[in-house]
Amino acid sequence: MEKLPARTGWLWLKQGFGLFRQQPGALSILFLGYMLMMLIAGMIPLLGQVLPVLLVPVFSVAFMQANANIDQKKRVLPKVLLSGFHQPALWPLLSLGLLYLVVAALAIGASALVDGGIFWQLITGQLDPKSPLIEDSNLGGGLLLALFIYVPCIMAFWFAAPLIYWQQMKLGKAVFYSFFAVLRTFRAFIVFGAAWFAISVVGSQIVMLVFGRSEAAIVLMVPMSIMLTVIMHSSFYASYRQIFGQHYDQPTPPVNLDKTPS
Repeated sequence: MEKLPARTGWLWLKQGFGLFRQQPGALSILFLGYMLMMLIAGMIPLLGQVLPVLLVPVFSVAFMQANANIDQKKRVLPKVLLSGFHQPALWPLLSLGLLYLVVAALAIGASALVDGGIFWQLITGQLDPKSPLIEDSNLGGGLLLALFIYVPCIMAFWFAAPLIYWQQMKLGKAVFYSFFAVLRTFRAFIVFGAAWFAISVVGSQIVMLVFGRSEAAIVLMVPMSIMLTVIMHSSFYASYRQIFGQHYDQPTPPVNLDKTPS
């Protein structure tokens, strides 16, 4: 795998917009179906707190498959949403979701050693963001430690789901290949992340400047958020396609990353 120039991250974003423009309605309906299923999963007694997180990798491959269908000039049908539930990928994908939960818990737990649990109380709503306890804590240090643990893990998870689904890799091998794929193209991912952050912030600020904190602003922000999230999935597919090559309906044997097209 060759190192990619930093500008490649911007090209992935543009390609994501291009994929979305081909079937915007179908991709948006797919996302709404995903949100509905997540809402239902969250209502299940006992499992409702963790099941939506466990299912994230399972549903993420649905959006990958949907964009692969667009690459083939095929219609994206609602049944694509169930792609990740097919064997043999289902259990490794659920295991990936479980591993994500464990890593998140470790990162938050480590931050508590520095800030006394302030970060955890903030994200769970136990502490008011304006509380004077925050000023007296080492919240910044806790956040830095959490990021130090979390960022390498996100790199390992980034491509793991599609590698499990399309390449039929085992969980350990998928996270290994994902980590080094992101590491080798890290500059492109920095641009990719910065571009998405800028678009999100600028888009929301424009709406707020035009409409203020009104109901009209909220009404516009919801579909805009849905559209940007769907396009982000499409640009994620574009990054996978360039690094690992195109994949369609049928899983293939694992690839040799040293010979993967760039």
